[in-house]
Amino acid sequence: MKKFKPSFVIGFALLLALSMGIFFWWRWATSPIDANDDTRQVFVVPQGQTANTIGKRLEDQGYIRSQLAFKLLLNRKSLDAKLQAGDFYISYSMDLPAIIESLAHGSLDYWLTIPEGWRSEQVAAAIAKKSSLSSQDFIVAAKPYEGRLFPDTYLIPQQATAEDIVSILTNNFDKKFSSLKLPQPQKFSPDQLIIIASLIEREARHESDRPLVSSVIYNRLNLGMALQLDATVQYALGQPDNWWSQNLSREQLTTLSAYNTYAHPGLPPAPIANPGLAALEAAIDPADTDYLYYVSDSGGYNHYAKDIEGHNQNISQYLN
Repeated sequence: MKKFKPSFVIGFALLLALSMGIFFWWRWATSPIDANDDTRQVFVVPQGQTANTIGKRLEDQGYIRSQLAFKLLLNRKSLDAKLQAGDFYISYSMDLPAIIESLAHGSLDYWLTIPEGWRSEQVAAAIAKKSSLSSQDFIVAAKPYEGRLFPDTYLIPQQATAEDIVSILTNNFDKKFSSLKLPQPQKFSPDQLIIIASLIEREARHESDRPLVSSVIYNRLNLGMALQLDATVQYALGQPDNWWSQNLSREQLTTLSAYNTYAHPGLPPAPIANPGLAALEAAIDPADTDYLYYVSDSGGYNHYAKDIEGHNQNISQYLN
């Protein structure tokens, strides 16, 4: 009968002891802190926080037993890059795999991105796709704040009401708008500046055009000319399947609406969209020009003129 060398027996025993130690450590490290305490707590993960920092916070706050086990299990499940920012429900009764699953897939929040120039109805549709709120509920709450639903990316709680979301968006607007230096003396009120910014946002597709479109608006207002902006008619005609109609007909330009700046001189009664910071800045600080007209080419760039003759030439060159 073959005899095992003492060194082999000792090595095997050490390996077995190590394996058993790892096994029992893993069972301990992945087990719940308190299986009987299922009280749900909100755990907040800020945007950009690393997996290592999240694991340390979970261990420090007593939700998990080991930051190392957290990292190892993340790697095993290939979830390092899938941890979300937001608010999460976790409890001391959850084991480590359950906590990781919640952080990867169970956010109580959702991301909402509002592009510059959207109207409140478009914001409402985006919210309805990501939450239980109906579009109509949000429109009712938000419509009085058209122009102040600041375009940005937000982390919205799932339980947020329409009024809560409006507050989040308008508080951001107030913060941004208060940072701007308003012209002195003020010929136009802040409300009027916001209306002008909304016009600029819809009429200027490129950054270089914003201060120039602003100058045309101010020049026309100063002369008492009708603004004749297509975007205001588009706003009046907007429908869920087409909020911003293109290539308006002559008949559409006669639409009966207080927002139709072909039919009514001066500013429309309220903003037609939600402007971003650049459009607000252009409304406050327009370019110094004599322009009264512009026409957009196929690339969305505007071409300006001081008189109707120059405008007609631009129409002939860029639209025909």
